[in-house]
Amino acid sequence: MSLGFLIKLKILWVINDIEKIYYPILAAVGVSVNVVTIVILSRGKCGLSKCVARYLVAMAAADLLVVIIDLILRQIPIVYRELFTFVWNFRVCNIHAVLLHAATDCSVWFTVTFTFDRFVAICCQKLKSQYCKEQTAAVVLGTVTVLSSLKNIFWYFLYTSQYLLSNNPWFCRVSFSVSRSLVWAVVELMHYVLTPFIPFLLILLFNALTVRHILVSSRARSRLRCRSSGESPSDPEMENRRKSMIVLFVISGNFILLWVVFMVCSIWRRLDFLGYSVSLPTFVTEIGFMLQLLSCCTNTFVYAVTQRKFREELRNGVEYPLAMMVSLCEMIKESMS
Repeated sequence: MSLGFLIKLKILWVINDIEKIYYPILAAVGVSVNVVTIVILSRGKCGLSKCVARYLVAMAAADLLVVIIDLILRQIPIVYRELFTFVWNFRVCNIHAVLLHAATDCSVWFTVTFTFDRFVAICCQKLKSQYCKEQTAAVVLGTVTVLSSLKNIFWYFLYTSQYLLSNNPWFCRVSFSVSRSLVWAVVELMHYVLTPFIPFLLILLFNALTVRHILVSSRARSRLRCRSSGESPSDPEMENRRKSMIVLFVISGNFILLWVVFMVCSIWRRLDFLGYSVSLPTFVTEIGFMLQLLSCCTNTFVYAVTQRKFREELRNGVEYPLAMMVSLCEMIKESMS
């Protein structure tokens, strides 16, 4: 064995050991923070418009499904495969794959639709009143959900129903004819181009246009207000735009950073199985999965950092049960004394 191969193997072993701790913790955190986010945003007390709140709730719900279907039902059994050999008796892997990829597509494309909604709200004032409405958000989110479900039906026919308990190259068993089929290779490659390569480009495009519009309008408003008042007073409108821009960029930037490794590995791995020598070390693929799944647990922290009212609601949600427990303990003490 070459020294390079031994180093790659050692790194893979270390990452596999980390995953056995990382994935269970991430699952507990992911379920908790997304449920908390859905509850808080659904109460409508965070100062967000109903349209924005609907997008953010949908994103949290999709992330929660990814945590359950992908992290808990796929990744944890893979890293603890010696404890989950019984799943080979459950012949539902192709159905699992359809649900997993549909939920992942929803999570990704909900981020795109939210980015586009904020682009319209900031840059297209004439279209804003017609598009940035709760009803429109519901239609857009529903359409994305239906299309994502229909798009991923092909996984049912690509995979067999038996689990493989491996990420290399798939977590379900695949027949040799399918794995080497040019038709299926193109279909699978197009899947990874649609999610997440095209969303990457769309998010970068919308953000670039939004930044350009905000910078141009900020300069124009500053000059106008300086001429009219002789000084540079605070501008509530531009302050609101700045806050919206911060939330938008943090969410979309977080998505791009945590998905880029997974995207590159998925496309390169498919090309490798077509005979192109572009394979990556296995540990890079594992890192891609770890970062991609982390993206489903970070939006709550984004809201907590950028939204004051969200922090207040989160603090109230933590303090209320604690106060109830203290009151209950005091009542028990009084009754016993």
